[in-house]
Amino acid sequence: MSAISRKIIHCDCDCFYAAIETRDDPTLVGKPLAVGGRPDKRGVVATCNYEARKFGIHSAMPMATALRHCPQLLIIHPRMEQYREASKAVQQIFQEFTPLIEPLSLDEAFLDVTESTKFQGSATLIAQEIRRRVREDVGITISAGIAPNKFIAKVASDWNKPDGQFVVKPEQVDEFVRLLAVKKIFGVGKVTAKRMHALGIQTCGDLRELSIQELSEHFGSFGERLYRLCRGIDERPVNTERIRKSLSVENTYDNDLQDVEACLAKLPALHKQLLTRLGKVETDYYISKKYFKLKFDNFVSTTIETMSNDTELAGYLTLCQEAFTRGNRPVRLVGMGVKLEPKRVMESALLNGDSIHKRQLRLRFD
Repeated sequence: MSAISRKIIHCDCDCFYAAIETRDDPTLVGKPLAVGGRPDKRGVVATCNYEARKFGIHSAMPMATALRHCPQLLIIHPRMEQYREASKAVQQIFQEFTPLIEPLSLDEAFLDVTESTKFQGSATLIAQEIRRRVREDVGITISAGIAPNKFIAKVASDWNKPDGQFVVKPEQVDEFVRLLAVKKIFGVGKVTAKRMHALGIQTCGDLRELSIQELSEHFGSFGERLYRLCRGIDERPVNTERIRKSLSVENTYDNDLQDVEACLAKLPALHKQLLTRLGKVETDYYISKKYFKLKFDNFVSTTIETMSNDTELAGYLTLCQEAFTRGNRPVRLVGMGVKLEPKRVMESALLNGDSIHKRQLRLRFD
């Protein structure tokens, strides 16, 4: 089985938000720091520095829990404009080395340097120079993984953090991946990893013992992809055109919403926020579904969706009522959103007679 070999660099800024804060305020250096919401307002940790991680603090942890782990934790409210400005500066450095850049978020991206002539085409030297430039020009550190494909490059970028890089050469791929824990595989979350562990599967080497048919029996349509990834095969190109698949808004309330009426009362304000965000992308996308989310006071979440071409508030009111019956208890978080399809893809599907989207497209073109 052949695989496409490229020179891929995955760049990942170290503790990005926290790094910007310590860059701008040197008195914070060496102190446990978390960027996120207030603990008395049910805030969560957006990111934290390595001093805080020593106490077991991590992203998405409730800030109140983080404070229990580390009472001396410094909490800073996010300054998104500064983070976006730093991200733009980092992206400009990337562009000096290759036009093939796939941003994954403000603080990480894939770069395809296969055809780059910088540093005699050495991806290792390119990564070193990128890290030097980010450190000197932006004032933060960035780690890098260099490999023949995106899957391995992303894993490798975490190998020598912070402020380091790790190279996996083509001839090293097989052994590197064979020893890799299954939780490192792209798409394997906690639930899937738990199922694998129950089957005695701990590493990619263990996964290789199963045939495609066996993997499909256990993991459905993901089975064939698992078969390839556990062998280090990932033919996904670096995609320079980011396609949004969904858009949503949500809010965690200081006080639990005690009944469905209280939840319904919050929807008009959330709906207004959703329409504002949607207005920024509606020229490029169609709406294919609308969905609604509730998180109850016991931290159990439920999400419900329906095929829909609009964002009418009435539809969300109905979804809210149905979602509430699944828990029928106080609610801490309410969210709503839409699933999106790029216009160019759906219009192409119509021209080619694709029946999957035909009904949705006719609603827009008839």
